[in-house]
Amino acid sequence: MRYPTIAALACTGLLIAAAGCSAPGSDSGTPDAASSAAAVTTSCGSDPVTLKGYFETGFPLPKQLADEFTKQFPNVKWEVREDQFAVITQNAPRVLADDPPDLMRLPQVSELVKDSLLKPLDAYAQAYGWDKWPASQLEQMRVNPGGQRGDGPLQAQGLNFSMTGVFYNKKLAAQIGMTQPPATLAELDTVLRKAKDAGLTPINQFNGGATGGLAFPLQNLMAAYGDPAAINDWIFQKPGATIDTPSNLQATQHLEKWIKAGYFAPDINSQDYATMMSRFIGGKALFIFNGDWESGNLDKQMAGNAGFFLMPPQAPGGKQAAMSAPLTYGISAKAPHADCAAYFLNWVATNQKARDIAVTVGGSHPMGPSDAYMPPVKEGTVTAATLTAGATIGKDNGAMDFIANATGAIYAKSWTPQLQKLAAGQQSADALLKSVQKDYESQVKG
Repeated sequence: MRYPTIAALACTGLLIAAAGCSAPGSDSGTPDAASSAAAVTTSCGSDPVTLKGYFETGFPLPKQLADEFTKQFPNVKWEVREDQFAVITQNAPRVLADDPPDLMRLPQVSELVKDSLLKPLDAYAQAYGWDKWPASQLEQMRVNPGGQRGDGPLQAQGLNFSMTGVFYNKKLAAQIGMTQPPATLAELDTVLRKAKDAGLTPINQFNGGATGGLAFPLQNLMAAYGDPAAINDWIFQKPGATIDTPSNLQATQHLEKWIKAGYFAPDINSQDYATMMSRFIGGKALFIFNGDWESGNLDKQMAGNAGFFLMPPQAPGGKQAAMSAPLTYGISAKAPHADCAAYFLNWVATNQKARDIAVTVGGSHPMGPSDAYMPPVKEGTVTAATLTAGATIGKDNGAMDFIANATGAIYAKSWTPQLQKLAAGQQSADALLKSVQKDYESQVKG
């Protein structure tokens, strides 16, 4: 069986620079480029390999990609462990240090980089040509020596570029006269009120246990009220950045208004993600705030009855923004099969079958070159709607990382309990932001 390298057919050796060849996009004219390319192997070889993966529960994309990879490369098997996002957030430093997987879903990278727990990927970027992809695909995964994100060495890679927004049940929408997505935030408020008056559950959102799902509608509201760049500055730990701003206060107050109006299911603080999805698929809620990773699932489970729209702006025709980030995976600094894990990441972005899976299962745009193959998508599907929305976010430069990723502990120890208190009427919007900012500052200082 043949296991080609990423280099051209003339370069079939495992170490592409050692053969005097350069990978697509690499600059072999400089000693640094040649030496860094020669330091990595661009194949999984032909000997038996078992890749250890630490994946996030509830997301079928990584597992289906892993299964397809094994079909194409039968010498590579997988040993996969899965946990909820909040559990991975808490476990990440210990797992990377004590039981290092080859490939791991990363909740946040800054602290992991500071502790030297991740393998820098610049050598692979040169060898595989990732550094020639659109820079915006990788900037969220670059971390400088000070722990600030957005520039510096590449510390992770994405399985695809995910995006969040609002899914809706078309049949329930029709019952209250909603024939098209709301064009403004005020129109969305009107729809929510009509749904409540009609005896429907306007929004069902997971917010139980260690997973504060109200962060999804909150960050969407932040995007409607303020500049997404300021949100990214805070997430990327830029000096002086704060989440406690006037526009974010307006957004949090708007969320609080929705809670007090009864627009959420009353038991959201006891709901997990799976319960939210089963209720939505079962026709028990008009809206959920979620990500395009569910597009393929909803096209199957609710064929023709599920729609998607971006959070509407305050003014008609205004720019739109959304949580939009790579489904981030990293390689442990102690990974026993780092080269094979990197080969898998490159395969995910460049292999036609892998890109098919990224769209049909993940429902989102694959990583990779701007001119890479894209599978055809049926018009009228949820997947088509999310891909169109992704193009809008790109045009409006409205991509934000997730506010849960600002520090390694901010989601489990701050956003989640504070949002649960807000939902229970035990916290105010103003105090919530001040509390989160205080926790953030202590965590960044370390």
